[in-house]
Amino acid sequence: MVYPDSIEKKLGFEFVRATVRAHCESEQGRHLADEMTFVADSGHMGHLLRSVWQMMQALHADEALTIGSIHDMAAVLARARIEGAFLTAQEVASLRASLNTVADIAAFFAQNRADDGSTPYPDLDVYAAALTPYPAVVADINRILDRWGEVADSASSALADIRRHLASMSGTLSTLMRRVIASAVKEGLIDSDTTPAMRDGRMVIPVAPMNKRKIPGIVHDESASGKTVYIEPAEVVAAGNRLRELQLEEQREVVRILTAFTATLHPYIDDLIATISLLGMFDFIRAKAVYASEIGATLPHLSAGPELEWYHACHPLLSQALARQGKTIVPLDIRLGAQQRILIVSGPNAGGKSVTLKTVGLLQYMAQCGLLPPVYDNSHFGVFKNIFVDIGDDQSLEDDLSTYSSHLRNMKLFLQRGDKDTLFLIDELGGGTEPQIGGAIAQAVLTRFNAAGLWGVVTTHFHNLKRLAEETPGMVNGSMLYDRHLMQPLFALSIGNPGSSFALEIARKIGLPAEVIDDATEIVGSDYVNLDRYLLDIARDKRYWENKRVAIRQKEKQIEQLLDRYGSDAENMRAQRREIIADARAEAQRIVEGANAAIERTIREIRQAQAEKERTRLARKRLADEVAEHNASAAADGAADADIIKSSALLRAADARHRKKHKAEAARADKAQAPLKVGDNVLLDGAGTVGVIDSIEGDNAVVIFGLMRTSVKLKRLSRTLRKVSSGASKAASYISASTSDDSRQRQLNFKTEIDVRGMRADEAVQAVTYFIDDAIQFASARVRILHGTGTGALRMAIRQYLSTIDAIASYHDEDVRFGGAGITVVEF
Repeated sequence: MVYPDSIEKKLGFEFVRATVRAHCESEQGRHLADEMTFVADSGHMGHLLRSVWQMMQALHADEALTIGSIHDMAAVLARARIEGAFLTAQEVASLRASLNTVADIAAFFAQNRADDGSTPYPDLDVYAAALTPYPAVVADINRILDRWGEVADSASSALADIRRHLASMSGTLSTLMRRVIASAVKEGLIDSDTTPAMRDGRMVIPVAPMNKRKIPGIVHDESASGKTVYIEPAEVVAAGNRLRELQLEEQREVVRILTAFTATLHPYIDDLIATISLLGMFDFIRAKAVYASEIGATLPHLSAGPELEWYHACHPLLSQALARQGKTIVPLDIRLGAQQRILIVSGPNAGGKSVTLKTVGLLQYMAQCGLLPPVYDNSHFGVFKNIFVDIGDDQSLEDDLSTYSSHLRNMKLFLQRGDKDTLFLIDELGGGTEPQIGGAIAQAVLTRFNAAGLWGVVTTHFHNLKRLAEETPGMVNGSMLYDRHLMQPLFALSIGNPGSSFALEIARKIGLPAEVIDDATEIVGSDYVNLDRYLLDIARDKRYWENKRVAIRQKEKQIEQLLDRYGSDAENMRAQRREIIADARAEAQRIVEGANAAIERTIREIRQAQAEKERTRLARKRLADEVAEHNASAAADGAADADIIKSSALLRAADARHRKKHKAEAARADKAQAPLKVGDNVLLDGAGTVGVIDSIEGDNAVVIFGLMRTSVKLKRLSRTLRKVSSGASKAASYISASTSDDSRQRQLNFKTEIDVRGMRADEAVQAVTYFIDDAIQFASARVRILHGTGTGALRMAIRQYLSTIDAIASYHDEDVRFGGAGITVVEF
C-alpha cells in the first residue's frame, strides 16, 4: 500500500503523470496514463520497465517502429452490433487508419522475430503477438472510401450515376443563376459584384429589401440587420428542386453502402475491439519511452526484494527546471543494504535534504509504476510492498489536528503497518514540538522501525538521532555538503558521516549582529558548538581526501594509458626492426649469391688462362670465409643484428641497395601519377594492347590502338613503358578519324522515326533525304515519317521523293490505330 492518498502530490508524481499523458496520441493511451498505478509485484514491475526500455530501442532502431493514427473505436464498434446501424464515413476512415497501424506494428515485430521465436523485444512482442491485422476489412474499406475518407463514386454504379447527374444539374443551376444575376445587374436591381449564396441548401441571391418584389422568386432568409433579403429566383426553383432530390438520393445510396459494409463487420466486432484496444497500450508505452528519453532514464538492475543502490540519481522535475535555466543538477549516489537500511540525513537548511528525500520517494514510486528512473544503468532497484511518506504539513481544522499531532498520527500508522518490505520517508522527524521531547520520541520511533526491519530515509537536525545512527547497526548517517569558504550549499549527499546544521555560520552570513551570535554560543555551551565544529572538520577532511582519491585515480588512469601506449609503440618498433633486419638479410643473401657467381666466373677464367692452382684455392677460401661470416651474423640476437648492420660490409651494401630500391620505386610511382600527355604510351583498363595518345580534350583522350582510333576517359588510361609495334602504328595512320567517329556517332543516335510536321515542303524533303540516306547506310528495315494530314501537300511532296529511291521496296499509310494517313511507313 501507499500512504497517504496524496502521496503523488507530495512527491511530485502528478506532474510526471501529466507529462506522460500529454505524450499520448490516443484517448486509450491517455486513459491508461490516468489509470497508471503503484505495482508491488516484482515480476509485473520488471515486465513494465523492460517494455518501456525495449520501446526506446525500437523507436531508435535503424528501421524504427512507427505508430500511426489510433482512434477509440470501442463505442463505435459496439454500436455497429445493432441490426441496421451503420458507421459514418468518418468512422469507417478512422477504423481504416487504426487497422493500418495494427498492420504496421505487427509487421515490425514479425520482421524482428527469428525463426526460433527469439526477438530483441520479448516483452513488447507479447502484445504484438495478440495484434490481428484484417487485410480483407481494409480492402473493403478501400473499395468504398477514397483516400480523403469520403464515399467514393466507385462504391456502387448507382452512386456514380447519381453524382454524375448531380454534377450536370449543378452546372445547369449555375448557368441559370448567372443569367438571372446578369439580368438583375442590367436592370440595376443588384450590384455588379453580387455572387450567389446558399440558404437551407438552396442557391439564392442577396437583394436589397426595396427591390425584393422586382425579382420573382422565393424569399428564404434575410440578414440580421434586415438590409439584405435572400431570394431564390423563380427561374432556378425547378432546377434547385431537382438538385435537392438528387442530393437526397445520394444520401440514401451512401447510407445503403455504409449499412452493407457495417453488416460485414458483425463477425469480427469483438476481435476488432480487442485488437484496437491494444494500440492504446502501444501508445501508452511509447509515451513512457519518450518521457524516459527526455529525462535520461535507463533500465537498472531489478531485484525481487527490497534493495536501493542508485548511482547518479536525479530528480526529473528539478533536473528539467534547472535545464530551462541553463543549470545542471547535482546527482545523488545512495546505497542502502541489509546492514544499513535507514539513512539519517542531516545538514544545513536549504542544503538539499528534502530534495534528497523526495528524489528517493519519486524515483522508487516511478519505477513501481512502470516508468524508467533517471539513474545510471549499473544501479539496482528493488520492490517495496509499502511506501509511507510523511512530508509537509497535514494539519486539519476539520479533524482537529495540529502539525505535530498529524506527524504523530502518521508515525502510529507506520508502526502498525510497517514491515521488512516497507520504505518510509520522513522529513524533519521529531520537529514541531519541544526539541528535547521531540528528539526523544523520534529516537524511540526510529529504534522500533529498525527492529521491525523497515527501510527508510529521515531528515533531521537532532544530535541524538545522529548519535543513534552512529551507534546502531542497521542505520547510517548522511550529510548534505556545505562550502564553508563560499558559505553556500553544494547539494551533494555524503553517506557515512553526520552533517552540521551550520546555524551559526548561516546567521553570520545573513548579517545577524555579532553580539547576538555570541550570546547564542554562550547559551548552548562550548561543548555543543565544539561538536558542530568537529562535524565540520570531519566533513572538510572527508571531502579533502575524497578529492585526493579522485586525483590519484585520474593519475593512475593516465599512467595506465601511457603504459599501454608505450607498450604498443615498443611492439610496433620491434616489428619494424624485425622487418628491416629481415629485408637486410635477404638483400645480403642476394649479394652473397651474386658475389659467389662472380667469383666462380673469375676462377673459371683463371683456369682457362691456366693460372696457378694455389691462387685459385685462396680465392675460394676467401669466399667461404665471407659466407661463414654472414651465416654467423644471421644466428646472432637482436642486439648483435644492429651491430652487424653497422659493421658488416655486406649488410651495409644491402641497406644502401634497399634504400636505393625504395627510392627508385617511389620515383616510378611519382612518374606513374604524373598527368598523361600527347604521345604517351598507355594501357586501357581491362585490355593488354598498348596505345598512343593522339590528342586530349578535357577529361577525354583520343587514343590509337593498332588500326583503331577511339575516345576514352583519361581515368581509364594508365601510362606504360611498353612500346607500340611499328606496323600497327603505321597502319593506324591510314584511317580517317573524323569519318569513323562521325559515322559511329550518327549510328548510335539514329532513330527510326522522323517528325516533319510544321516544316515547309522543301525543308521537309531535305530532312527526309538525310534521314533516308542514314537509314540505308545503317541497314534499317523500316522507318516512319510523321507529316500530319493537313492539306496533304507535305505528304504528296515526300512521297514523290520516296518514289525516286531504288532502295525503297514500298511505302504506305500507317495503321489507323497508330496515326493513319498522317504517317508514311517506308519499307526498304
